[in-house]
This record gives sequence, C-alpha cells and structure tokens, in this order.
Amino acid sequence: MRKLIISLFLVFIVFTTLNAQNTDKAPNTKKEINLEDIWKYYKFYPQTVRGFRSMNSGDFYTILNKGNLEKYAYKNGKLVETIINAGDLIPEGASAPLMFTDYTFSNDETKVLLVTNSESIYRHSFRADYWVYDMKSKKLMPVSKNEKVQLATFSPDDTKVAFFKKNNLYVVDLSTGEEKSITTDGKVNSIINGAPDWVYEEEFSFNQAFDWSADGQYIAYIKFDESKVKEYELEFYGELYPDIYKYKYPKAGEDNSIVSVHVFDMNSGKTQKMDIGSNTDIYIPRIKWTPKNNVLSIQRLNRLQNHWEILLADATTGKTNILYSEKNKYYVDITDNLIFQKDNKSFIFTSEKDGYNHVYQYNMSGKQIRQITKGKYDVEELIGYDEKRKRLYVKSAYSSPLNREIYEINIKTEQMVNLSKREGTNSAIFSANFKYYILTNTTANTPHYISMNSINTKELYVIKDNKALLQKMDDYQFSPLEFFKFKTSDDIELNAYMIKPKDFDPNKKYPVLMYVYGGPGSQTVNNSWGWFNFAWFQMLAQKGYIVVSVDNRGTGARGQEFKKMTYLQLGKYETEDQINAAKYLSSLDYIDASRIGIFGWSYGGYMSTLCLTKGADYFKAAIAVAPVTNWRYYDNIYTERFMQTPQTNASGYDDNSPISHTKLMKGNYLLVHGVTDDNVHVQNSMDLVTALVKDNKQFDMQFYPNNDHGISHGRTTRLHLYIRMTDFILENL
Repeated sequence: MRKLIISLFLVFIVFTTLNAQNTDKAPNTKKEINLEDIWKYYKFYPQTVRGFRSMNSGDFYTILNKGNLEKYAYKNGKLVETIINAGDLIPEGASAPLMFTDYTFSNDETKVLLVTNSESIYRHSFRADYWVYDMKSKKLMPVSKNEKVQLATFSPDDTKVAFFKKNNLYVVDLSTGEEKSITTDGKVNSIINGAPDWVYEEEFSFNQAFDWSADGQYIAYIKFDESKVKEYELEFYGELYPDIYKYKYPKAGEDNSIVSVHVFDMNSGKTQKMDIGSNTDIYIPRIKWTPKNNVLSIQRLNRLQNHWEILLADATTGKTNILYSEKNKYYVDITDNLIFQKDNKSFIFTSEKDGYNHVYQYNMSGKQIRQITKGKYDVEELIGYDEKRKRLYVKSAYSSPLNREIYEINIKTEQMVNLSKREGTNSAIFSANFKYYILTNTTANTPHYISMNSINTKELYVIKDNKALLQKMDDYQFSPLEFFKFKTSDDIELNAYMIKPKDFDPNKKYPVLMYVYGGPGSQTVNNSWGWFNFAWFQMLAQKGYIVVSVDNRGTGARGQEFKKMTYLQLGKYETEDQINAAKYLSSLDYIDASRIGIFGWSYGGYMSTLCLTKGADYFKAAIAVAPVTNWRYYDNIYTERFMQTPQTNASGYDDNSPISHTKLMKGNYLLVHGVTDDNVHVQNSMDLVTALVKDNKQFDMQFYPNNDHGISHGRTTRLHLYIRMTDFILENL
C-alpha cells in the first residue's frame, strides 16, 4: 500500500492548458472556491517541468514542452535546439504524427526511445507503443509491430532494445528489426519473466525486473512462478454480462510467488540460474549489476522481512556469496538507496541500524569503512554520487521531520553542505557531471518554485515560480496552513497542522474536519504543497470549517522507534493518537467539540472507521474511502511486514479491525469504494457492511463501478466523489 499516491499525471497534462485558460484576472476580489474549480477546471494545479533529463556532457538538458523534445543549456537556460518536433513524427504509411508522453536516450544519444498510447495496468506498470527515433537518419522504427509492450530498454551498446510482452522477455535488433525471445515459458497467472507480479510491484515499488549488464553481454531477470498464488476476481460493468478479470493476489498468510534469478548470455544464447538458496519462501526485491560486468547483486529478504542480505552472483556460474547481512527487531524497508562505486572497491547504502536512517560505506568484502551520516534525523534518499570529487548527494529531514533538504557530503570528512535555498520540501536532479542541479521547492503554503543552480549553491535562473497560482490563491483568499504540536495523554508530542477560515474569530465555535492517513512511515503533516486535497480544504475553510491533520505514532521522519512502535498492532496506537487529537481540539475555546469529523482514504479510511467506532464519543462523523477493514484481507508483503502472519498474530489482526467494533459506532458514516479496486478490494467494504447491518447501524454508501483505488476513471468521477463527500460534511458536521 505504502502512502496513497493518486496518479493524476495524464489529467495534469490535459488540464494544464485549461488551467491557463481559466486564470482569473480580477485581482483582490473575494472569490468562492467551488468543486468545479478544483476537479473540472483544475485551477489550482501548479506549473511543473516535464520529462527533465541531463545529457551526457552535463552541459545540456532536455525537457518535454508542448509535445516537443527540447534541448537547453544548463548555464543560462536558453533553448539550443528542438530535437524532436512532435508534428514531424509521422510513421511510414501514417497520416498523423505520434504524440509521445515519455522518452529515453540511447547511451550515445543518437537515438530516442519514445512512449506513445500508454495504458495503465497497475500502480507503476503500463503497456505502450514504443518507437525508436534515429536522430541522424530521422527514421522511426516500432519496437514491436502491431502490439503494445512493456519496459522497452536500450542495450548499453545501443544496438538492441529489450522489452516485455505476454509474460516473456524479448530483444529486438535495431539494425535488422529481428525480434528474439529470451524466455518462452511465460504464461498469464502462472509464469512471469522480467516483470514483477502484482504484490511485488505494489509493495516493493518497481515494475521492471530485468537489467542489462554494463557491457551489454548479459540480461539478468527475475522469474516469478505465481501458479500457486490464489486468484482474485474483479467485475467490470457496462455490457450485458460483466467482464471478469482474474489476477494473482496473495493475502496475508497465503502463498507467494516462488522467485528465481537468471542471467541470459547474449553471446552464447544460454541462460544461467543464480543460486539464491534453497528456501523458496523469500523475496527478491531488487537486482542490480555491479561495475564488474559479470557480477550481479541480488537483494534477498526473508518472509518476515526482518533479515535483509545483498548477494553477489557470478553470471557465468551462478555461484553466490553474501556481501552484506542485516537483521532488525522489527522489519527492514526496501529502497533504491544502493550505489556501487565505479572502482568496484566499495558500496554506499542506507540503514536504520543505529535508530535513524543513515548512510554507510562498506568495502566489497563486506567490511564497514565508515558511517557517513549521524544524528537524530533520517536520510530519505541517495540522489547520486560524484566519483571525481567523492561527493554524495542526499535528501534528508535534517532540520525537522516537516522539511526535506538536499545535502552535499564529503564521504571522507563527512562534511555536509546544505544545497537547499529555501525552507520546506526540496528535491533535486543533478546534471551528469554534477556541476548543476535543478531544485524544486514547495512549502505548505507555496507551490513549486523550480530553479537551476550551480554546485557552488548559486541560483542561476528560475524555471517556474508559479506566480500566477500564488496570485490566484490570494484572489481566492486561501487561508495559511499553520503547524502546531501537542502532547497526548501518554506524553507523546505529535506534529499537526490547522487551516482556519480566513475570517477566523477566536470567540466563535467552529466545526472540525480531521484528515488522516497515519500508515507506517507516511506523513500528512509536512512542509510541502498538498495539491491533492489542499484546495478542497480551503473550500471547506471558506464554508466555516477548521481542517486539522495529525501525524500519529507510526508515521515517518522521526526515527525507527517512533515509526515502528506500531509493529504487530496496526491501528491501535494510531487510533489512540487521533482520539487524543480530538480531545485536545475539544479543549480549545474556538472548537465545537460536538462537531468533529474525520476523513481518510486507504489506510486513512481504515483509521477514520476505527475512530468512529473506538472513538465514537469524540467523532460526530467519518468518511472512509477505500478502507482496509481487516488486515487479513490485504496483501501479504505489506501486511506481514508490520503484522507478521495471521497464523502467528491472530489477535493483532482482529483486535484492531473495524469489523470487530461496529457495535460501538454512533455517528454518521459515509463509506466509499471503487468496485474494481485491485489494491484494497471492495471485499473490505462489503464485509464491513455485513457487520454494520448485523448491528443495525445506519450509514451512507457510495460505490463506483469500473474504478480502482484512485476513483478517477471517467471525466467527472473525481468531481462526483468530492460533491458527495462535501454534501455529507455539510449535512452531518
């Protein structure tokens, strides 16, 4: 599940133009926010930069702009050339040009791999028509004729493209167009070669399970045998008989795919299986080639996810040895924070083994060289490593759990330099030579400020400042989001934020809507632009509501013990903290204690439902969108990471299931679910409904056919949902 990320990328592309066309020109006039502004005209979306790539020299970068692929100079931001004019991309025999949404350069930058006509599968995966555009000959070549494929990837020597289709791996020779299969045993709902199964994609956050070696001789891939994994069915409506879609979904305690790692030799045409041990009840969440062409790194994780290892495998023999091993009393989070140095003498990674997520350097014999970062803060991401200057670039919550800064670190002296210019949440993309970086900054009250910077921390120029959106926020009289802290009855200090009505009067009593997510490692209380719900919260503030969000125990950026203290008891301490938050708010003179409601989506829906049952005396109303209602129903990788299995921790699963507490419900409840939610199955809501009916509890219900976890399929679906939720709040809170 991780933190709910609703992907509106395509919607954003389509409505960026609408946003510009609907810019309101009358300044300093009071305007009422309405739901059409938010979910029909998308007036409050920020301008961003699409398709940013650094070119090999480090002197130029490329972006997508109005369908074109453009090249700019880092030093001054001036357009150097239009590499591809979208109107010129007309395939042979076609009358209309290709419209591409993403691209990848070949290593020598003479060819571009273009993504067109993409269609989403699950959270990360998609199928698309891929084309190779030769910039010298100006010719277009389809990667696979008359068929959408996945994961098309250039070979390191730029002569081939590997891709995935029909559960098998293929390679196409770009000079001849000859297509060759690397695997042949792929079968739907049985064998997958080179792409993850559903649960790996969702919970280990990747969609490509193959990798070219640096010299292009080998392709390593993970094989998933999901033949023994139980199926789940989704019903799609609209025809005389519903269309049934079946896929493998391993629930908590159930069988997983059996995984194996293989290496295909392009020269010999032979495949070698890597030795990952005799235990098949394990996970292989990552594979990655080391700088040594025939040595593959394989990450191995046990079923309980508290023992993580890095194996080194010989591609020619399949023999492996353990490079690194780590055990944790709770669990180990899998990330992409692993960098092998090009001299093949050491590697850099992050670990929580000292209580906070920090950076370590080890040699290739598995011995620690140094702990690079130290202190009571978490490093979130390893962004990159400059081999020449021996500088590491990281994103961390150094100043506060609410902020993220970009730091340059001398790995020998451990000296740190803050490259962030502004307080808030910062992210960075560096040039290939690490001389420049594009820095994106947001705060809770300001949208994206995107600038180009040199490594000496000098801002060279501004790319996007979103002044028009800031003016619009002023015109609509957005209220500032204010951070605060309070202590619970257990003397635990929690971070929170509050949005008050613009004309707030401390002598009045206001109703409150609390917004919760609350899942392990997540945050809703951070100093960043909350585009997903921020405008809606502002609309509610205009209507006289105070909006509050609280990061309960179990959330992120406060060290391992704070994050992992909910281990084996998901929902228990989180609910207690949200109830404590409602009690604290009730003590404030300007809060109407009889009108406190709570809203959440996914894990947040689970939390809001628990609050209206276990915390029925403190909440008048709750909205739950796509809630988990018993962790027995959710997938095993996510659930067992925090709960172990139902067989070993039955009480942990049942004691904090909302289904176990429906008798306690008193307030008004709105339950919302997408009927074809592949992530949190509608089964969760159906079984909750059964329990509510059994206990004669009245409630409101809204289901969306042919909609998944994001409930955004269809031009007006998201608007419809927010009208429904807004009406419920106005009527019941």
